[in-house]
Amino acid sequence: MLPAVEKLLVIQDRDLKIRAIQRELDQLPLEEQDAREKLADEQAAVDRAKKAIQENEVAMKNLELDIKTRQDSIAKLKVQQFETRKNEDFRAMGVEIERYGREVSEFEDRELELMEKAEELKKGLAEISAAHAKTKSIVDEEISDIGQRRENLEAERRELEAKRRESAAQVDPEVLDVYNRLSQSKGGLVVVALEDGQCKGCHMKVVKSTAVSVKAEKELTHCENCGRMLYWWTEE
Repeated sequence: MLPAVEKLLVIQDRDLKIRAIQRELDQLPLEEQDAREKLADEQAAVDRAKKAIQENEVAMKNLELDIKTRQDSIAKLKVQQFETRKNEDFRAMGVEIERYGREVSEFEDRELELMEKAEELKKGLAEISAAHAKTKSIVDEEISDIGQRRENLEAERRELEAKRRESAAQVDPEVLDVYNRLSQSKGGLVVVALEDGQCKGCHMKVVKSTAVSVKAEKELTHCENCGRMLYWWTEE
């Protein structure tokens, strides 16, 4: 095998590993987003539970106000009853007192229902909050693991890039330039084997003269179909 090909294969191996690492790094933000979305769904459930409790408390306060208003009205009517001298007014006030009394009773029944509902809502919030806390712990651990993976991958990439630069310094600049341009257009796979007359990059048969040149291993030979650099490969 030509020394230049051997060196390019080393560079290519490192380039492919760097590309693979970059793909992993590009995927990490999506993994972080997925993890945070799990937490966001449960946080939304916690928020809904808290809002339901607040709305229930507002409804209870409104009922308390309604009860107080009617109780005050009853008290005033009773004073007016005591002061009036007309039977007709006394009876009319009595009717109003009874009506307000019924309303107070109805409001108190509704208030009891809301108090029971408040207990259920608080219990539900406690359960949801516990689930949220558990999920948060899991998500925090996942994000921490992702962060550690990112650090490890970036360190591995830096090491490969340094070794790649060392290897590239040993290759003829013109040859390296051709390799770099092909690497961009061919997805990183530039130096490939010629096996049974077939380029293992594009999987096309090459002409006889190309195969002879590759087997002779005297100069860099390119596949006339895809332009990749070829080297002779046998199982021996």
